[in-house]
Amino acid sequence: MKPKVKEALNKILERFESGDIPEAVAYSMFPIPNLPCSNWSLINRTLVFLSGSMDARGIRQWNSVNRFVKQGMKAIYILVPFIRNVEDDLGENQHRLLGFGVAPVFTVESTEGEPLTEYENIQVPADLSLLDRAHEWGISIKAVPGNYQFYGFYAPGRKEIAIATSQEVVFFHELAHAGHHILLKGNIRNGQDPLQEVVAELSASVLSLIVGKSIEDTTGNSYRYIQKYAEQLNMSVHTACVKVLADTEKVLNLIIHNNINGEESPYQKVA
Repeated sequence: MKPKVKEALNKILERFESGDIPEAVAYSMFPIPNLPCSNWSLINRTLVFLSGSMDARGIRQWNSVNRFVKQGMKAIYILVPFIRNVEDDLGENQHRLLGFGVAPVFTVESTEGEPLTEYENIQVPADLSLLDRAHEWGISIKAVPGNYQFYGFYAPGRKEIAIATSQEVVFFHELAHAGHHILLKGNIRNGQDPLQEVVAELSASVLSLIVGKSIEDTTGNSYRYIQKYAEQLNMSVHTACVKVLADTEKVLNLIIHNNINGEESPYQKVA
């Protein structure tokens, strides 16, 4: 096996041991549209995510959009199959996989130049409520292009919230996931666990009412979101919300009062 191929595979195996792979694969399953790496294999998209990015391209691809690799930046390596057309016993052409090589690519964070159209008007609102709470927890916030299947995510392994919309309820949802992760001491289920999603969306709806600044009413969207996961649990929306009410209260108290026990401090209660 070629050294670079082995290095790429070892990177994934190491993350299996650390427990990061389920998270990486979960987000790699929903690539951002209109990016070259969206058409790559799942393993290569996972390698990009593990590198700390959602967008990576070869030098020529970057140059074609007038972006250039910064001096001193290192490439990451993706796997490239070697396929040859061979003739079988019946004289028909068949594709045969001979092995794998690697190709160097660079993340968007390693480049500079003209703005990308995919990233136009994407920024984290500076006045977003509870941004300070995320920062207190050591969580970074970044804006990413959406893919029409998600509008944000929380990556616990990277302590990072990524949002693809300026809607504050999306940020609250991901912040609730982060709070739940803290309360469970890291034992949160990877992927979209129905009960965890109900906790996050119910918390987000409450936070929108308590500290939200937006005049946009998103309760209808929240209801439909919870309804989708309640159906997976064979529950009504009401039953699902009641089931997670205790956890939701702890998450809200952690976010609002920063009480690690998830309980409201008697000194912070209001009349």
